[in-house]
Amino acid sequence: MAESRTPPEVDRVAASRRAVAARRERAALKKDVSMRVITPQELLRRALAEPASPAGAMRVTEFLTSIPAIGEGKRDRILKDLEISPVKRLGGLGSRQRTQLRRFLDGRWPEIEPRGGRSRLVVLAGPTAVGKGTVAAHIKEHHPEIHLSVSATTRAPRPGEVDGEHYFFVDDAEFDRMVEAGELLEHATVHNAYRYGTPRAPIERVLADGRTALLEIDLQGARQVRTADPSATLVFLLPPSWDELVHRLVGRGTEGAEERTRRLRTAKTELASQGEFDYRVVNDDVVRAADEVARLAR
Repeated sequence: MAESRTPPEVDRVAASRRAVAARRERAALKKDVSMRVITPQELLRRALAEPASPAGAMRVTEFLTSIPAIGEGKRDRILKDLEISPVKRLGGLGSRQRTQLRRFLDGRWPEIEPRGGRSRLVVLAGPTAVGKGTVAAHIKEHHPEIHLSVSATTRAPRPGEVDGEHYFFVDDAEFDRMVEAGELLEHATVHNAYRYGTPRAPIERVLADGRTALLEIDLQGARQVRTADPSATLVFLLPPSWDELVHRLVGRGTEGAEERTRRLRTAKTELASQGEFDYRVVNDDVVRAADEVARLAR
């Protein structure tokens, strides 16, 4: 009779660590959906592409309750309507169940398809601390054919910033004059503090020369540009995950705890607006993200 063998302690420890890591990754994915960093459809795509991955191992009950506005009661009604067992994992859904779940998601949270054609006026926006400035700076250095707009602002220069190169630094009276004279393509008060705006004349000259202009601005400004020029191409920069966005904001060390909390609340609201944009680019690597934005701007 064969003797049963107990797995060596090292194997049990390794298996336990893998299980903990998988649980943490599933928790991070659920948070990304709840904070709108990724769409429910994107998480479902990952699960179906790799059924053995943490996304694929996620129970459909966990998946649904990670979606904003779906509680346990609504979750159970959805599962009943879709005829999906609550013990099912995303990676183990049958073909009919996959189709039903996709249709449900697309009906409630439709993903925006890019509009046909591209404009030479390109707007790059995204939540706080996502790295818009870093990506824009890389484009300026490595893609000289793309003109990076210089904004006007009422805040004081930071160490190393040069007037006319990084920003046009103006006082409130001059900013008011620019607004009254119609010299700004868009303008907004950012984080309830300073005002920022895009001077119109340099952008018009660039476009008249047949070149591409890139505006790195906030969500309010992006909406104003879309109103002023509906053909403008809007690109939304996303973080790789919500946890990474928090890490970047804390790592900057430029805001206190109260201000960080306020900015993260704002970021959640901004992430919910990504569907208004034509394209979404994940800033998981500055060079890769900058090159992707540059391709969209051609």
